[in-house]
Amino acid sequence: LVPVITVQLSEPVNFTCVLPDVLNRQNLHWYKQSAGENLKPITSMWKMTNPEYGPEFSASRFTVKVIKNISILTILWTIQNDEGMYHCAFTDWNVNTWSATYLSLKGNTQRTSNYAVVQWLTVSDPVRPGDSVTLQCSVLSDSENKTCSEDHSVFWFRAGSDKSHPDIIYTDGNRRDHCDKRSDSQKRCVYHFSKGISSSDDGTYYCAVATCGEILFGNGSKLDIQGTSMWSQTDHAVIFLLCAVLAICLIVIAFLIHAIT
Repeated sequence: LVPVITVQLSEPVNFTCVLPDVLNRQNLHWYKQSAGENLKPITSMWKMTNPEYGPEFSASRFTVKVIKNISILTILWTIQNDEGMYHCAFTDWNVNTWSATYLSLKGNTQRTSNYAVVQWLTVSDPVRPGDSVTLQCSVLSDSENKTCSEDHSVFWFRAGSDKSHPDIIYTDGNRRDHCDKRSDSQKRCVYHFSKGISSSDDGTYYCAVATCGEILFGNGSKLDIQGTSMWSQTDHAVIFLLCAVLAICLIVIAFLIHAIT
């Protein structure tokens, strides 16, 4: 699961992001994402210059600094609306990294869900362009302790190495593929998402559940796509045999020429 930081409401909190060890650092971005909402830019830094803050975030309450290869985002005092996912994105000419941390606030009366998210990947090994992959996500709910509505939405998105931020690739809305009771108090709903794979689809795939004012993330499923080769193993074997036959023919021809002369 995505790392979670828990602090008391009104206390300060620090988020850290390890940056790649590159000489020419380019863009560093911090984003916040609340349940059911898009990413909102907190701050951006170009070549590690002074940060520029987004319209909804002020330098009086948010600060960002870089110490060696670590970026630190600080909320000087937390309010109820600060709960959510915080993303750190770094882009360079050859390097793109993305990390996320969820901020949970104690004393936040709006945080009322009791869900757990588990995801897994069903795919052939190795994975090649043209294959099909199925992503599955289980949402476990505790009906005894739950005090908010049971409705929730499931989103699938991909974080690729060639992108500065994840792309939402599919949403299940409120549709449940299959739900069952695991016990008197716990229920499980399973969601499936299938797609054909192309060479540009490698990356880490996540399912995210938006419910009760929270976004809960699965642990991510990494998909590595093996490049297609122009020659199969059979092709290589045929070429090897042809080369061997050609070599034998040349030896025989050379022997005959030597015998004639």
